[in-house]
Amino acid sequence: MKILIVAATYAEIAPFLSTLSITGIPDEPVNFNRHELSFAISGVGMVSMAYALGKAFAKQKYDLAINVGIAGSFSKKIKIGQLVEIKEDIFSELGAEDDEEFITLEEMQLGDIFYSSSFRNDGTADLQKVKGITVNKVHGNEESIENVMEMFTPKVESMEGAAFFYACEEAEIPSLQVRTISNYVEKRNRNNWDVPLAVKNINIWLYGFVKNLN
Repeated sequence: MKILIVAATYAEIAPFLSTLSITGIPDEPVNFNRHELSFAISGVGMVSMAYALGKAFAKQKYDLAINVGIAGSFSKKIKIGQLVEIKEDIFSELGAEDDEEFITLEEMQLGDIFYSSSFRNDGTADLQKVKGITVNKVHGNEESIENVMEMFTPKVESMEGAAFFYACEEAEIPSLQVRTISNYVEKRNRNNWDVPLAVKNINIWLYGFVKNLN
């Protein structure tokens, strides 16, 4: 399979690359377990992700695109460092304000905001399946957290996920998004975060997934 592995930052996939004895992002595909792996670092945010994938998909047709990285969880039932598969992701901020009400882009009949994964494989069977939202500004205010949970009932949030699914859908490329929880969505407190653990766990999973992928 021709596989594109994309992350927002280099740090999120550096351990996987190191396991393959690769330093930096290779310019050419890398062969591993009968698969041809390509890599892209999009940069943080949905605009960066969409642009990076647009460039990548214009050059190559892939059999699978995998978005890996860290995320924040709205649910304390999901542990810090736990892996989750994002099955549905939402552009939660696309829309308009009507006084104190928020009208989504979909409600305005101007486009979709819901996107989902399109890759089915037993390699993710043991991962908890969750709904995510994609934001420009991560939540750190109790009122805004309550509002977005009431509107969309998300389990996690990221800054790229829905854009990843959107680009893959437009290019008709099977997509898979797996993330690890680095923090809870709450009033910002970096002392409660564990980014090293989240990065470690996502890279362990990525190596095992690609190694066992038929």
